[in-house]
Amino acid sequence: MELELRHLRTVRAIADTGSLTKAAATLGLAQPALSAQLRRIEKALGGALFDRDHTGARATPLGELVLERARVVLPAVSELQAEAVRFANATGSLDRFRLGGTHGPLLGGLVDRMAAAHPSVPVSTYTSWSVAEIASLVIDGRLDFALIGTCGESPPPLADRLAWEVVGVDPVFVMLPEDHALAHETELELAALADECWADVPGDGCFADCFTSACARSGFTPVSVYETDTSSVVHLVQVGRAIGLCRATFPPTPGVVTRPLAGAPLSWRHLVGWHPHSPAADAAAGTVAGATRAAYAEAVSRSPGYARWLGAHPRFGTVA
Repeated sequence: MELELRHLRTVRAIADTGSLTKAAATLGLAQPALSAQLRRIEKALGGALFDRDHTGARATPLGELVLERARVVLPAVSELQAEAVRFANATGSLDRFRLGGTHGPLLGGLVDRMAAAHPSVPVSTYTSWSVAEIASLVIDGRLDFALIGTCGESPPPLADRLAWEVVGVDPVFVMLPEDHALAHETELELAALADECWADVPGDGCFADCFTSACARSGFTPVSVYETDTSSVVHLVQVGRAIGLCRATFPPTPGVVTRPLAGAPLSWRHLVGWHPHSPAADAAAGTVAGATRAAYAEAVSRSPGYARWLGAHPRFGTVA
């Protein structure tokens, strides 16, 4: 693994807060995800950066060396980015759309709308499972706009440096094979699924922890959870190997039915973000936000069952 600026920000956050738990909250990550990232950083640098015990995390001599360099490098890069943005605002114009997103249902709809509305402007995309990586690329000026999701009310990454707008809020639904014994139900109790194997897409937010907590409140621990790509999740559901977790806007799929969970114990927010001082923000932030909302509304309309469900649950759906 090559060391990146986001890794230095992670190390600095742990040192500044003195705790992996507090650093995870600051960075908008789940604590297990931050621990795994720290292990990768330490492996790349050749040794432990922090001594950790029940009182917190303290930098080792190697950690102090890395922090000393990070406190020089990070402000210098931030200053460079600010100067570059000022220069671009003064001398340039937006001649492309660079869109980044996780593997959700809205990126394709946004690309379609931006390409149709601006046929002479190139549109490029970058996808990643990591919302932290997408946000860092916007900070670094390598992406203009980010389309991500966050679990529940958890903050988006780099919320103090990027502008974020919530586009819509979905409950998390369950995907079942169409011949499942509960497929005829209109709503499912989570406890009724205690003996099932589960499938979901990976991520670096808190969703895995929130799902485990919701299961615990319903009196069980998941038998197993397969973390894999969307196509594989669908396949595992279709062949009856697992049931899947999905956003309520998941499109109709052969051999699969989606059902809401009683009480909507899990939710997902769709957000679009940008650097507030970038030329992209000045030129097109309102247009991109509006196009993202339109893509979300279209995704909802493709699921008549979800559209009906929203009528009785007004706290979900499009956020104006």
